[in-house]
Amino acid sequence: MKKFEFSIHGNKYGVDIINIENNVAEIDVNGTIYKVDIHSQQKITKTPTLTRATAPPNYNPGQKTNKPTDKKGVGLIKAPLPGTILEIKKRPGDSVQVGDTILIMEAMKMENDIKADNSGVIVSIKVNVNDAVLEGDVLIEIGSGD
Repeated sequence: MKKFEFSIHGNKYGVDIINIENNVAEIDVNGTIYKVDIHSQQKITKTPTLTRATAPPNYNPGQKTNKPTDKKGVGLIKAPLPGTILEIKKRPGDSVQVGDTILIMEAMKMENDIKADNSGVIVSIKVNVNDAVLEGDVLIEIGSGD
C-alpha cells in the first residue's frame, strides 16, 4: 500500500492507495474509502534495446560491373568486431585457400581465427601484431595472383 499526503485548497489529506485495477484505484482518504478513475497513463518501464551497428560487407555491393582495369578476384578481409591482433600466420605473397587461417585476433577475451573467405594470394596485410582494430577495419587484401 502506498501512502501520500496531498494539500487541496490548504487542507491536508492523508491518502493510501489500497488497490489499482486497470484505470480504477481504490483509495483511503482520511479514513474514507473511494473508488476513483485514473486519467493519466501509468509509466511502464521498458528494458532498453541495445543496438549494434552492422559490420560493412567484405565486398562492394554497389558495384554492378567490373571494368577491364579493375583488379580481378580482390577481396578485403575486415575485422568482424573490435579487438587486438595477436599473431599473423601468413605474409604478403603467400597463397591462401578458402578457410585458411591468416591471423589470430583477440576480441572479448577470446582468440578468434580470421580466415580467408576467398582463394588467392595475399596482396597486403594492413595490420601488425598488437595493433588494436575496430569493427570493419581492413585487415588483409587478397588478390587472384594474376
